[in-house]
Amino acid sequence: MGRPQWWLREMSTRETHIYGSGLWKMRLLGQFQLKNVNIQLMSGAEMVQKYQSPVRVYKYPFELIMMAYQRRFPKCPLIPMFVNSETINECQSEDGATHLIERKCTLDVDAPRLLKRIAGVDYVYFIQKNSLDRRQRTLHIEAYNETFSNRVMVTEHCCYTVHPENEEWTCFEQTASMDIKSFFGFESTAEKIAMKQYAASIKKGKEIIEFYLNQLEEEGITHVPRWVPPTPTSTSQLTIPAGSSRARSGSTDVQSASPDDKLDADYISRYLGKLTPFQESCLIRLRQWLQETHKGKIPKDQHVLRFLYSRDFNLEKAKEALCQTLTWRKQHQVDFLLDTWECPPLLQDYYTGGWHHHDKDGRPLYILRLGQMDTKGLVRALGEETLLRHVLSINEEGLRCCEENTKIFGKPISSWTCLVDLEGLNMRHLWRPGIKALLRIIEVVGANYPETLGCLLILRAPRVFPVLWTLVSPFIDENTRKKFLIYAGNDYQGTGGLVDYINKDFIPDFLGGDCLCDIPEGGVVPKSLYRTAEELENEEVKLWTESIYKSASVFKGAPHEVLIEVTDESSVITWDFDVCKGDVIFNIYHSRRAPQPAKKEALSTHNLACPGSNNTQFIDRSWMLGQDYSMVETALTCREGESVQGSHVTRWPGFYILQWRFHSTPTNSSSSLPRVDDVLASLQVSSHKCKVMYFTEVLQSTDFRGSMSSLESSNSGFSLLSAATTSSSQSQTGSTVSR
Repeated sequence: MGRPQWWLREMSTRETHIYGSGLWKMRLLGQFQLKNVNIQLMSGAEMVQKYQSPVRVYKYPFELIMMAYQRRFPKCPLIPMFVNSETINECQSEDGATHLIERKCTLDVDAPRLLKRIAGVDYVYFIQKNSLDRRQRTLHIEAYNETFSNRVMVTEHCCYTVHPENEEWTCFEQTASMDIKSFFGFESTAEKIAMKQYAASIKKGKEIIEFYLNQLEEEGITHVPRWVPPTPTSTSQLTIPAGSSRARSGSTDVQSASPDDKLDADYISRYLGKLTPFQESCLIRLRQWLQETHKGKIPKDQHVLRFLYSRDFNLEKAKEALCQTLTWRKQHQVDFLLDTWECPPLLQDYYTGGWHHHDKDGRPLYILRLGQMDTKGLVRALGEETLLRHVLSINEEGLRCCEENTKIFGKPISSWTCLVDLEGLNMRHLWRPGIKALLRIIEVVGANYPETLGCLLILRAPRVFPVLWTLVSPFIDENTRKKFLIYAGNDYQGTGGLVDYINKDFIPDFLGGDCLCDIPEGGVVPKSLYRTAEELENEEVKLWTESIYKSASVFKGAPHEVLIEVTDESSVITWDFDVCKGDVIFNIYHSRRAPQPAKKEALSTHNLACPGSNNTQFIDRSWMLGQDYSMVETALTCREGESVQGSHVTRWPGFYILQWRFHSTPTNSSSSLPRVDDVLASLQVSSHKCKVMYFTEVLQSTDFRGSMSSLESSNSGFSLLSAATTSSSQSQTGSTVSR
């Protein structure tokens, strides 16, 4: 196969005569390569690296693992850089339950000779502290560098514990961080050397333990008795049966977190694929962040990993993208799409796409006969939103198919192959509203389903295809474009064609294969089924408002308010809202008068019209607090990224107003004079804008079963995420704020 040719992307419409020979063939499928596999948190000249390993499981008892571990000292020939170690401090409790050892380890780091001469050292020294607790069956290892500690700080913590579900197995995991403040001007080089050495050490760790386990077995040592407290009658160690209560109690509370909070290395290899130590660390840290900041269900590991791949394992960028997609999924109830979406009969007859077996790698295969599809007719008959919903349901099906194929083929399958047949493509397909709908679909799918496309096979591309490619290619990211293979004419039938990617038994009949394909053949949608622009608009509004959540903008000087009329006292007002942007102050007011929506007025002192039609105000500016209306709850300050749920039991009938008000963070400048940045920011409306996504519901007290138990949102799969977790309790209200 030749290397990808990129001239098609740059081909203009006047160059289509070059394309017409039908003898060319393009390969746009490339290997995904990481551009930058290091997370760098820059602060001046400092570089900070953090690492978190998955849990590695040894299917041997803890005591046997400890005996194998001790054989690594004083030096280990399996680790060439580990020159030697000496014990500098050692102590043990009287009953032998705890054993503390402090060692000084000598490392011969594989670094350029010139760098060693500049640094003035041949070896690097580390201090390692081992804390063995035989009663709890745990070993904690802490290590830090003694050499260059004022320039580079490396800290490491390792832990051997008993497996939470099988006390005859042992778990191992480690965390580490490296903070490079300065290193003779070679900070970047030192960082690369350290990461290389550390990754090699991590990879070797399990092999080394298994090597010494095999050595022990050759010596006839296959069992080491557990520690028991000495008794007056006998000081000899006794072997405790595995099923006894004492044995069970010895393994309790060895893990501070639930087993579900951990990722096992064997699980990663089996279901997620081969990852470098750095990639494993990014996945685990992002997953832990989700668990700490999100109450309830979190995305599956396969999908979290896709976001990391799509952002070249830049943890911060992956967090941001994941936050946005989780908010999107919650707002549009995408988790329930497969259960709630009913495909219109028109799509069943005229949408020429469907799932068809799998490719040679086991990836689900989706076939789209785009050239046979009447895109204009479908848009005119159904509208853009309906087509988008249908495509989203296809992507949700794809995720499910990947999980099923992972189990069937016994290997990680996280993406699918798409075969697009362009026979019949003509200028009719370049209808402007149809292209607009296609670009919208590409944008939504690209943002929320990254790295789900493994390969895109485009067959029988006609002369008009370069025009379509010129229109859509700028909206497709580079990594995705590398996965495109484009064939003109019958080129797909030869060597390097479909047979390289799809088993002969699965090649569809309409492409010359023997496999029957039940995908609709399409055809022209009758104009009698076309709907008027007004009907389509009403349908799109209906689909857009199907979500139980609403979005609103909150401006400085222009809060957003929701009016709720309560006829029965002791009703319960419930709410669930996410602060998508900026900080807001949340208030609840009561009035016996019926407020009227305020007219759009100028924003603060900027004399700018309030943009956005989703900002509503009910409290009249002439109203007096305590006279015309009253505050029924203490104001709650909500920061960007917080997800707030709560309820209020009403005391009186009347009108209740939920209000979100712009909250500005006070500056910490010691000078009373305004800074230039503050003045410029004050002139921009965007700097005084917050966004919230909310849902409210009024329940009778007899129907209320506690805060959030009756809200539809409590069943939502996702919620907007942020960086910490707090809770706020107020009088007569139960509010939880997840940060």
